Amino acid sequence: MSNEVWGRVCESLKGSVGNNNYVTWIKPLQFAGFDAGIATFHVPTTFMGNWVSRNFGDQIQQLLMAEGLSATRVMFKVPTQKQAMSSIPTKSMTAKPAAPAVVKRVQPSVEKENVMGAPLDARFQFDSFVVGKPNELAHAAARRVAEGGPVTFNPLFLYGGVGLGKTHLMHSIAWQLQTRTPNLKVVYLSAEQFMYRFVQSLRDRSTMDFKQIFRSVDVLMVDDVQFIAGKDSTQDEFFHTFNALVDQGRQIIISGDRSPSEMNGLDDRIQSRLQSGLVVDLHPTDYELRLGILQQKVELYKSQYSDLVIAPGVLEFLAHRISTNVRVLEGALTRLFAFASLVGREITMDLTQDCLADILRSSDRKVTIDEIMRKVAEHYNIRMSDMLSPRRTRTVARPRQVAMYLSKHLTQRSYPEIGRRFGGRDHTTVLHAVRKIEELKSIDSQISDDVELLRRMLEA
Repeated sequence: MSNEVWGRVCESLKGSVGNNNYVTWIKPLQFAGFDAGIATFHVPTTFMGNWVSRNFGDQIQQLLMAEGLSATRVMFKVPTQKQAMSSIPTKSMTAKPAAPAVVKRVQPSVEKENVMGAPLDARFQFDSFVVGKPNELAHAAARRVAEGGPVTFNPLFLYGGVGLGKTHLMHSIAWQLQTRTPNLKVVYLSAEQFMYRFVQSLRDRSTMDFKQIFRSVDVLMVDDVQFIAGKDSTQDEFFHTFNALVDQGRQIIISGDRSPSEMNGLDDRIQSRLQSGLVVDLHPTDYELRLGILQQKVELYKSQYSDLVIAPGVLEFLAHRISTNVRVLEGALTRLFAFASLVGREITMDLTQDCLADILRSSDRKVTIDEIMRKVAEHYNIRMSDMLSPRRTRTVARPRQVAMYLSKHLTQRSYPEIGRRFGGRDHTTVLHAVRKIEELKSIDSQISDDVELLRRMLEA
């Protein structure tokens, strides 16, 4: 197999795993040989080899087979000193020289921040972030930090589920800070990359360089911090880096998939530190926010697909049906525009349902009213039978209204159907409950938090 073949495999991987993952995990691989159906790659560290094998091994094997190589197994190993020094290709193929097999010690230079950080995505800036009620506080906090100047809260911790905008806000902050103050040392990277850089520094005996780089930045941004949970040595280094920067008055911005207190395996010291600043939740998107995102994307696509027409109701239909993940929502619109352009047809409701059948099936709400009643009863510590009883005491009536509200928003059941499931109640009772909880959400933070927490648990 030739360099061109490995180059094509690398390009395929870059497109499927994303640029950050490619630079961190794929680019350092060096093809070492192929024998008896085993494709061998050299890696800088055993940790990296195990990680790549677990997360990308099968994908690499499939791509090699797609290129005509009968690879039955993919192996990753740290080369011996003799192997590392040798540049003689094994068999008929050498790796595309994206990175040396032995990672050299990082010397002090003006490129340190680029070496240790990750590239920013130009698409993720404040101008392209659609603001709605579920994310308005997170957006306002991110804007405040991006203004620079004296640190008002440290760290800023953003958390929420997949596809709610955490990474978008992180990139937006970095872009604005660097635009306002070009000489500012801003380092953005994922927690996985922080861990990999730290392990690499241990192997290369360059921990002092690592400490010098990360403790001399003006702004440190770490995405998806949950990935260092359970990694004791990495957490210890992260804790000391955190403390050093806070003591110097440097800004730290962190994101995670849940609040610090809910992260199992995260050191108590780190949890306490993360909660000492401003912790902001990006709530699941609502219908209005999803519709706004779609409308903005349509405006962006107009220059590329100027001849396409979207029938009334299509965007509203998508905003209603694809409710859990913005990335899936945006991907669906991209596919829809591309398909309509290729076949030269107007984007009608029928075309939308045909083109996005698989996405719409997977996005169908599968939550049942029984599940909702059970989860709400557990949350409020009441019995399931109370949901169906005629009791009207506040301790029972309010949870029942919350359950009715969630039943209307998380299932396709009508008001009369929901009423029948709640002890044969009239549809006007359900309508009143939905309106009441909607009203209370805007004035009672406890009710709002309860509803969002229950929604997240039920949709998980």
